[in-house]
Amino acid sequence: MKRYALDSNIVSYILRKDTQVTNRLQEEINKGNRVIIPPTVYYEITRGLTYINATAKIKIFTALCSSGIGALDKTMFDRAVSIYCNFRKKGVVVDDNDILIAAFCQTYNLTLVTNNTKHFAGIHKLLTENWVYPS
Repeated sequence: MKRYALDSNIVSYILRKDTQVTNRLQEEINKGNRVIIPPTVYYEITRGLTYINATAKIKIFTALCSSGIGALDKTMFDRAVSIYCNFRKKGVVVDDNDILIAAFCQTYNLTLVTNNTKHFAGIHKLLTENWVYPS
């Protein structure tokens, strides 16, 4: 069984009912694979939808979250600190949400599904897949 974590941009494709991404999501669920929403993605999506009062999309997102929302813990934050320091030593600034998502995926051995693979390219041992432009 594979375990996936969805990045915010992939959730956005799902909320827009993008056929390619929603079909791939259903395919993975049908195979018995697990799809989890990282806690920072839950925050990003929920704050945006709540702000614009997108009640229909909130219902879709709530259903998507029924498979699980991850938890924040010390191990994940320690891993995030390591990722942050590695980038800073190279003079690279990376968005904190991306670091937290990557650390979450590494901590729980999840493959990150994202359309922003470049944002995560320099993170050692992070598995990513792009369901928008699959290779």
